[in-house]
Amino acid sequence: MGRTSDARQKILGAARSLIEGRGYSALGVAEICKAAGVPKGSFYYFFESKEALALAVVDEHWAAQRRDWETVLGTDADPLRRLRGLFEQTEAGQRAVQEGCGTVSGCLFGNLALELSNHAEPVRGRLQEIFDAQVDMVEAVVAEARDRGEVTVSDPREAARAVVAQLEGQVMFAKLYNSPQRLSPLWDNCRALLGVAGSQSLIRRATP
Repeated sequence: MGRTSDARQKILGAARSLIEGRGYSALGVAEICKAAGVPKGSFYYFFESKEALALAVVDEHWAAQRRDWETVLGTDADPLRRLRGLFEQTEAGQRAVQEGCGTVSGCLFGNLALELSNHAEPVRGRLQEIFDAQVDMVEAVVAEARDRGEVTVSDPREAARAVVAQLEGQVMFAKLYNSPQRLSPLWDNCRALLGVAGSQSLIRRATP
């Protein structure tokens, strides 16, 4: 039973839960296997190391998150409405986690970046790729908004980096204070970053 796709998913699920709750460095393979309910041999059948498992957890989480981001940012709604939808989705997700387990988990990518950026080069490189991909997705929406005259930024790429950094930072604060409400200012902060705060018509168009 241990060497089945079901066992692999159990290991991934247990590892993600443990990483979100305790971090990566303190975890051992034996603990992960115990939480997953699989023998230790199953771990090494699927993963050559704990670092390889971390990369698999990151990839699986990003595949799901990317689908969510594409769903929100790829609609036919106005670009500012789509950006606001991304923030609302993020806040709703953190609220759901808190309601389920009592604490805000934060961002898996951000948590690992803070913990491992100077210790695990493969993980750091993968996280860089993911954050760059997030910036790519936001940049496309910001560029569209600029072309429509809805924002005043001169460099959509740098503006997108600022938006992603703002999102990541507020999620970190939400975890630190165990309060999803820390994500509520994201939309107002984004409007200021993009130069739309003074346009009441644009604010109305972006508001549901």
